[in-house]
Amino acid sequence: MGMTMVEKIIAAHTDEDRVRPGQIVNARVDIVLGNDVTTPVAVKEFNKIGVNRVFDRERVVIVPDHFTPNKDISSAEQALLVRKFAREQEITNYFEVGEMGIEHCLLPEKGLALPGEIIVGADSHTCTYGALGAFATGVGSTDMAAAMATGQLWFRVPPTIKFIYSGRLNPWVSGKDLILYTIGDIGVDGALYRAMEFSGEAISNLSMDGRMTMSNMAIEAGGKCGLIACDEKTREYLKDRAVREYTAYESDPDAEYEKIIEYDVSEIEPQVAFPHLPENTRPVSQASHVKIDQAVIGSCTNGRIEDLRIAAEVLKNNHVHPDVRCLVFPGTQAIYKQAIKEGLIDIFIDAGVAVSTPTCGPCLGGHMGILAKGERAISTTNRNFVGRMGHPESEVYLASPAVAAASAIKGYITHPEEVVR
Repeated sequence: MGMTMVEKIIAAHTDEDRVRPGQIVNARVDIVLGNDVTTPVAVKEFNKIGVNRVFDRERVVIVPDHFTPNKDISSAEQALLVRKFAREQEITNYFEVGEMGIEHCLLPEKGLALPGEIIVGADSHTCTYGALGAFATGVGSTDMAAAMATGQLWFRVPPTIKFIYSGRLNPWVSGKDLILYTIGDIGVDGALYRAMEFSGEAISNLSMDGRMTMSNMAIEAGGKCGLIACDEKTREYLKDRAVREYTAYESDPDAEYEKIIEYDVSEIEPQVAFPHLPENTRPVSQASHVKIDQAVIGSCTNGRIEDLRIAAEVLKNNHVHPDVRCLVFPGTQAIYKQAIKEGLIDIFIDAGVAVSTPTCGPCLGGHMGILAKGERAISTTNRNFVGRMGHPESEVYLASPAVAAASAIKGYITHPEEVVR
């Protein structure tokens, strides 16, 4: 019996020839990631361990992106603690405000997340890098500390669920719609501690940006990781980015899956996840005319250049509804710069959109987009839990950049084709 992709990656980072689901292993890690929220706790735990240096200053990545630019004194002091640690440890890949981006947009852009690697991050959406063929997963701050000290962590090898997406996408349907549809089908615990392996014609045809959106939200289905096999499109993306040599893995033809789930994407229309769970999905045709107060386009899920291009296509020659605040958050400074070069920022500003420096602020209800009691937002972010973006009596609806932009124009949730004909 062969091995799945995640089993191969884990085995390659141990002294085992093969591993099986449920097995507990100690594995070497390639990258350890932290941000301004999770790293301070990790630093305090690291200092308790009794080692003086991180295992490899090239392999620890720190991105202060959640409450930065700092929103208050508390967040400024958190960021200072992280900054001091990065300087003391001479961390090569510490990204300061002005150079940083939203971490899960930044690492692929910088070529720091590569196929076949084990990447752990003290942030649940670390699973984004599965789109590059890596076993990437979120861990707690104490595990981050242990990994920084030793370069290793223990894992329970996850079973794999294979998802096969056949057919061709309809207009305005994207990777965001595929993953929302999937979560709506299996539920927020439908892949609990499972590796989600995305495959099929529709996945092969997705851009790297679309693939990263899908892998990013594997955690919203309870997944341990969301993997897509490295192919020519992946290699082309990495050609001028990769900072290290890498080894790509793919599942064996006789690999054993816990289950296989198949979808015909030609039957899927743009999706909207209603409050207060990502599994509460409906096609946009059944979600129309829900009045909104705010639209957010960006985040580690949909803040990449393709997302901004789609939003600009919808917003061009239109204007945000007078009762709506529309916010755009490019994922990195490079994405921001590219959007300026392509004239996307002009389109946004002419449409009445507020454009921000890269930050996670609005996604987690941190800053720059907080909702008041009773307000509704349509957002390209990844979670819509109670109080996620502000007041516990506010509501968040999850959707793609196209649906969010169209809804910002209309003042209520709507299909992009109602705006762009």
